[in-house]
Amino acid sequence: MAEQQGAPRFLTVAEVAELMRVSKMTVYRMVHAGELPAVRMGRSFRVPQVAVENLINEGLGEWGQASAGGR
Repeated sequence: MAEQQGAPRFLTVAEVAELMRVSKMTVYRMVHAGELPAVRMGRSFRVPQVAVENLINEGLGEWGQASAGGR
């Protein structure tokens, strides 16, 4: 099945954990805490890729501010 233009891409919890270099349990905790949006499909969760990218970019922005302030 081909992905439609502009259709959101969803990642599994394992894929998110690998991208973020954290455990799957950490991803589940983030989902349950509302820090990371997810859609429940049956017994598993799918996380929008854009949400993961936004979370990583926010973290990088904070890191950049912290490292610039220490100079």
